[in-house]
Amino acid sequence: MRCAVRTTRLPSGAALPVLGLGTWKMGEGGGRRAEEADALRLGLDLGMTLIDTAEMYASGGAEEVVREAIAGRRDSVFLVSKVLPSNASRTGTVRACEASLKRLGTERIDLYLLHWRGRIPLAETIEGFDTLKAAGKIGDWGVSNFDADDMEELGRLRGGDAAQTNQVLYNLQSRGVEFDLLPASRKAGLPLMAYSPVGQGDLAGSDALAAIGRRHGATAAQVALAWVLRDDGVVAIPKAVRPQHVRDNRAALDITLTEDDLAEIDALYPPPAGKQPLDMI
Repeated sequence: MRCAVRTTRLPSGAALPVLGLGTWKMGEGGGRRAEEADALRLGLDLGMTLIDTAEMYASGGAEEVVREAIAGRRDSVFLVSKVLPSNASRTGTVRACEASLKRLGTERIDLYLLHWRGRIPLAETIEGFDTLKAAGKIGDWGVSNFDADDMEELGRLRGGDAAQTNQVLYNLQSRGVEFDLLPASRKAGLPLMAYSPVGQGDLAGSDALAAIGRRHGATAAQVALAWVLRDDGVVAIPKAVRPQHVRDNRAALDITLTEDDLAEIDALYPPPAGKQPLDMI
């Protein structure tokens, strides 16, 4: 029997599923939008009620796909979107959010993130987030692609301690966050959101991961995703369009990797021995 998608909590108390739906590269081709919206709806049906998107994805096209997918069921969806750093001034953040809200067909974004750090001072972006939160246009805010040093600097700013999450690249091929960022996030009670949790395709083709998967009746990609979800404090947002891939992602949440599995994986993809530059794609 399939277990329900477990949830974690943001520091604000808001609950979100630990496995959600990514939308990077959705909305780029008009002929695939119906298929992409169907994939998101299937994911929602399977309990993955977190959808992550951004104004950057297909220049807003991904947000339009999300609008189609959540029509009639907005209240059951935890919606995440992101503002580009070039738009993240005090007033620009507000304008960008309002444009995203229009494309998404909703009055509220549950979690609004700064996509990565740019030249605009973080203090200005925080003021924009505060304005949006006071107006009820966002529930909470956070950041994306911030390293441990960036998070420490953010926390020292006025209002910076209100950040609720940090979304970063995290998978078996990009484990650098485990050295300092992930432990610090856990200590602060700040969930880390993992984008591209099954990499860019080569993990799915790994014979070694496939061998581990056979012990669980799973694919290599499912093992890679189960590994990201192995502990509390991490939320994964894989992107899938094919219905079977959506189902496979959901099933990965029910895989419990053994100590032997984890030791074998560590030998294949070693954890960081020291601080590493933050990976981004």
